[in-house]
Amino acid sequence: MKKLNIVMVEPEIPQNTGNVARTCAATGASLHLIRPLGFKIDDKKLKRAGLDYWHLLDIKYYDNLNDFFNKNPDGNFYFFSTKAKHIYTQIEYKDNCYLFFGKETKGLPEDLLFKHYDTTVRIPMISDARSLNLSNSVSIGAYEVLRQWNYPNLLGEGQLREYNI
Repeated sequence: MKKLNIVMVEPEIPQNTGNVARTCAATGASLHLIRPLGFKIDDKKLKRAGLDYWHLLDIKYYDNLNDFFNKNPDGNFYFFSTKAKHIYTQIEYKDNCYLFFGKETKGLPEDLLFKHYDTTVRIPMISDARSLNLSNSVSIGAYEVLRQWNYPNLLGEGQLREYNI
């Protein structure tokens, strides 16, 4: 089974992290949070945004980026940034991939992006827009990976309740 990982580097807004947690829970992705966090993990806003999906979530915490890379040396790493030259759909995402997203106010550190420039990607937007909302960006990236993988272990169809079709 292919494994998708979402990495949030120093997230600042609890509602965004809660929304990302819900996306991870609904897609089977693991969530990796790299400290410092801009909130307490028991923050009501964080829990409310994740709703009742917390029991479905695989979540791990790290003290910093070095701690993360020491504990996860063998992954395929992709970095989402407005500073990238590649569009996120131009990359082929490999199994055991980690999608990195930076803090809301600054994004990912430029030295990290420089080191991994070939696997740094952007989501296209108009030139006057600074960035998309972090949780929306995570959803866009995660679903592109899952689309490429043909949505493993995800339900691909629904059913109308009132009409039984």
